[in-house]
Amino acid sequence: MQPVIAILDIGKTNKKLFLIDEHYRIVWEKNGPLPEISDEDGDPCEDVQALTRWVQEGLREVLGMETYLVKAVNCSAYGASFVLTDKNGQVAAPLYNYLKPYPAALQQRFFDLYNTAGDLPGITASPVLGSLNSGLQLYRLKHLQPALFGSIRYALHLPQYISFLVTGHACTDITSIGCHTMLWNFREQQYHEWVRREGILDKLPPLHPSDAVVPAQLEGHSLVAGGGLHDSSAALIPYLAGFTEPFALISTGTWCITLNPFNHHPLTAAELEQDCLCYLEYKGRPVKAARLFAGHEHEQQVQRLAAHFGVAPDHYRQVEYDPALIHTLGRPQQPALNRFAGRPLTDFPSYEAAYHQLMTDLVAAQQHSTQLVLDNTDVKRIFVDGGFSRNPLYMHLLAAAFPHLEVYAASVAQATAIGAALAIHRHWNSRTLPGDLVELRLYKAEGVKQKARS
Repeated sequence: MQPVIAILDIGKTNKKLFLIDEHYRIVWEKNGPLPEISDEDGDPCEDVQALTRWVQEGLREVLGMETYLVKAVNCSAYGASFVLTDKNGQVAAPLYNYLKPYPAALQQRFFDLYNTAGDLPGITASPVLGSLNSGLQLYRLKHLQPALFGSIRYALHLPQYISFLVTGHACTDITSIGCHTMLWNFREQQYHEWVRREGILDKLPPLHPSDAVVPAQLEGHSLVAGGGLHDSSAALIPYLAGFTEPFALISTGTWCITLNPFNHHPLTAAELEQDCLCYLEYKGRPVKAARLFAGHEHEQQVQRLAAHFGVAPDHYRQVEYDPALIHTLGRPQQPALNRFAGRPLTDFPSYEAAYHQLMTDLVAAQQHSTQLVLDNTDVKRIFVDGGFSRNPLYMHLLAAAFPHLEVYAASVAQATAIGAALAIHRHWNSRTLPGDLVELRLYKAEGVKQKARS
């Protein structure tokens, strides 16, 4: 039987289960969406009961295989979402959506009490984001649903609930707590005082190191299980494992998030106002990050372009980078994410010209966002993963925006899953880490210089 680790990778849209061998190759996978349901207010939310069944059935399937020996299990999942369990370990409430509207009066009451000096967002490295500040979800329950709050034994962030299903061991993970929750005091490296004063600390199980495991018995099999990780922190682990020189990672998708594990300066008020925050990586160190809604903006604008020029929405995939065309276009003096939305499309003679302008505008905004977390650090390389890493215009323009740095398109197959496996490597895998976890392609402003693996 081939030794493997099972990784549950729980996204908002797709739920995935992988088997990964000792060389960090994915040898088996299954995935599928689960339909959302509604909470008691009619707001959409994850069907936690269906998710529970999907996890249990998937693990039962892989543990019953004669081809693979599952030595360990771990999980990566989206953050800012609590599963609330009662004293019997049963789910006690809906898995409330982090986009659920937050009551304005209650939020004001919270900040009147705990942000009198105006420094709470800075101390907790959390922009004010409503329900995306998952600590405020628990504050809402205490004050608006006190009976439910009183029945809760544990509030488990989603990755830790998945781990709980495997082990029966309730724990808290620092990567989940350290992700814009407003729960963690980054200056003192402990929970913020308001968490204790509100009685919320009693609902949070003990902290469990992200690289530690507990023994588990599942379907008659003995194995070890990690405590689960927040997906953004998990995706960073292959890069931390592969590179020691300072770097920044731009993780691109709907959101483009620049992560700099080598920026140890406290968040400033100006950075918070520009959508900067800090994550805690799996070793507990802060990672300064800047967010930009660039993938969403790109999607909106290519639909606008398609309608105007009478082409398919994905026509941009056929557009080749043209440096001569770039030189004829205007670069925005005041970068803004929605700069292109205000440009009349009648100004452009072709789709190609308009798309080059769109990407020029987006990368100008990206440069500003990324620079926020590069300042005063020794970063020499930028890695780009996700959708934009496969967009030649984005990559060439980004290389031109940072001519003093090496800019790479990087790829790790299923980075969040691989990261969750790497976090507990020493507990299930006696082999040394492979040297080709990350594939890199170096970009220059005018072309690709080389392809490498590192």
